Amino acid sequence: MAQQRVTLGLQFTAPVPVKLDETELDALLEALPKGEWYDVKVDDGTLRVNLSQVIYVKTDRDEPRIGFS
Repeated sequence: MAQQRVTLGLQFTAPVPVKLDETELDALLEALPKGEWYDVKVDDGTLRVNLSQVIYVKTDRDEPRIGFS
């Protein structure tokens, strides 16, 4: 499954870049409105995020591609 580059913008800290597969990204976006703690499964483990502190989620899902990226 294709990995998506995702940046989580959190209050009071630097943005956190991660790579997520489509299903994990969809699950994260669905859980955001709940504002609870959420375990994000990343390549090298699990990132526990307090979703009430997320101020933005940037993805490359819909960005146009040029070349062989």
